[in-house]
Amino acid sequence: MTERVTLDGIPGVPSRVERLKAMGYRIAVDDLGAGYAGLTSFSLLSPSIVKLDLSLIRDIDKFPVKRKIVMAMTEVSHELGMQIVAEGIETKSELNAVIDCGCDFLQGYHLGRPGPGFSPALS
Repeated sequence: MTERVTLDGIPGVPSRVERLKAMGYRIAVDDLGAGYAGLTSFSLLSPSIVKLDLSLIRDIDKFPVKRKIVMAMTEVSHELGMQIVAEGIETKSELNAVIDCGCDFLQGYHLGRPGPGFSPALS
């Protein structure tokens, strides 16, 4: 699920999510830090995986506030049993910063380009 879409118009989100989890589904929130609901989506969905928006990762090595936000989100997520994906890593300095923040999974052009057949619509 992407954080760029509000969940306000969907009745019973927490109970629906719990039913999905009971069936074995894992919930992921994409683009956390980029959209409408922010922490509301995070708290309503209680995802297994949280993917931080690249706007938080871009230049994280140059902006202490971004680093503190990512570190705090990582710490809270880990305390709740969630894993963090840092997307949009384009430099070695950004890579080192997200590793220092404790992110679980790393994604970006610095680490590798998408393979043949990659479609942004499927990411």
